[in-house]
Amino acid sequence: MDKELIIRSSSDNVDFALLKDGKLIELQKDESSNNFSVGDVFIAKIRKAVPGLNAAFVNVGYEKDAFLHYHDLGPKLPSLLKFTKRVSTGKLKDFSLKNFPFEKDIDKGGKINDVLKSNQSLLVQIVKEPISTKGPRISSELSIAGRYIVLVPFSDRISISQKIESKDEKERLKRLVKSITPQGFGVIVRTVAEGKKVAELDKDLQNLLGRWTAMCKKLHKAHHPSKVLGELNKASSLLRDIFNDTFTSIHVDDEELYIQIKDYVQKIAPKKESIVKLHQSNIPVFEKFGIERQIKTSFGKTVSMAKGAYLVIEHTEALHVVDVNSGNRSNKAKSQEDTALEVNLIAATEIARQLRLRDMGGIIVVDFIDMTKAENRKTLYNHLREEMKDDRAKHKILPPSKFGLVQITRQRVRPEMNIKTREENPDAIINGQEVEAPIGIVQKITQDLEQLIKKDYKKMTLNTHPFIAAFITKGFPSIRSKWFFEHKKWVKVLPRDAYTYLEYHFFDKDGNQIK
Repeated sequence: MDKELIIRSSSDNVDFALLKDGKLIELQKDESSNNFSVGDVFIAKIRKAVPGLNAAFVNVGYEKDAFLHYHDLGPKLPSLLKFTKRVSTGKLKDFSLKNFPFEKDIDKGGKINDVLKSNQSLLVQIVKEPISTKGPRISSELSIAGRYIVLVPFSDRISISQKIESKDEKERLKRLVKSITPQGFGVIVRTVAEGKKVAELDKDLQNLLGRWTAMCKKLHKAHHPSKVLGELNKASSLLRDIFNDTFTSIHVDDEELYIQIKDYVQKIAPKKESIVKLHQSNIPVFEKFGIERQIKTSFGKTVSMAKGAYLVIEHTEALHVVDVNSGNRSNKAKSQEDTALEVNLIAATEIARQLRLRDMGGIIVVDFIDMTKAENRKTLYNHLREEMKDDRAKHKILPPSKFGLVQITRQRVRPEMNIKTREENPDAIINGQEVEAPIGIVQKITQDLEQLIKKDYKKMTLNTHPFIAAFITKGFPSIRSKWFFEHKKWVKVLPRDAYTYLEYHFFDKDGNQIK
């Protein structure tokens, strides 16, 4: 399995595309204007507590106040408030927490107005970026993420990632981390720490303690509200969270960013430094790796899959709905049940990819093709869970219901990736009419052609709109040439002025239209 990270930089943002065996599975954007990223820590002021919601609205400098629920305060809130006040006023110069007297924990079922007051200063962390009309969601239970561990101030807990399955390894890591963790701090050990030595863990811990100290130094003269600890730049934070030994290459088209990433990879995985490459071709980096084409064909309302099947994805205010369709494909399966299972398994793989790619969150309802056998429904459920195993967002999948519906909840911490894939219709008399992008139409033509070749037509002619005909035949290698190399059949392409932009038909050697 090959994993590649392709990074495209421009003046105002950086785009990150993660490829798995050449297929786009994740797309993220780092905008320079985004000052409220997940993980950022702010010194903020409580605007007002709302007892009816058991929450407070907090001024973090965004146009809408951030939302802080009682359950997101953390049990050590009194200690955090006391620490923040003493550091901000300059009375406390030691940020180690070693000799800092902790206060009594707050009650789990308490009330917001018993612990927070208006105009109170508080350290908060962004846990959910501003989405739609809502401000950021925040927490006062701080954590600073590193490569192998996450540092949790005002805690004494050592937690190990649930994804580390070996009991002996969990015990080993717990023992090592306990021996190096300073008093007043807790630690969460991440999955990538499996098998690592104490020196590597300690180096990561010291780096995080350095970031904590740097943040505390800013508090004395900090304005309210202001950012006192920023997440790593997007490239570094993405590599910190997803980088592993399966990565085969990282391509960057900006020299300054290339140097930063090379330095970061050298720190976290010195043996992998050579996989970072600077893209210097005249062909844009996203074009070179086929990412632009995949974006055009993956973000529309209809998503094509293998063997003629397709998904229809609809979005509402409350939830996302995905409908699975078998399409008009030729079927070699023995029965309708076998066909349904085959299409559903293909769809489950694509749905897992689409959720990551679009970063869809909240409630997702999938209408799979009905299956009567319980073992087939179980096979589908297990396959979907396996496909979503690599998804970093927290999610829960329910087994198929009696109606064949699968319900998924998926954590949403940033706005959904929404890319316009339709273009203005050149045939339209009225401006504003839109049609599918040429690459999407060509993909449909290619899929139809593959089905017709299986039926062994000796000669075929494709009649289509002049724009699409030119798109298929021009350049080298042209799309038509690729068809020939793959299927060993030459397809004659005739431009037809009378056709609309989306219209195309195949004809056999006798001039009869192939349905």
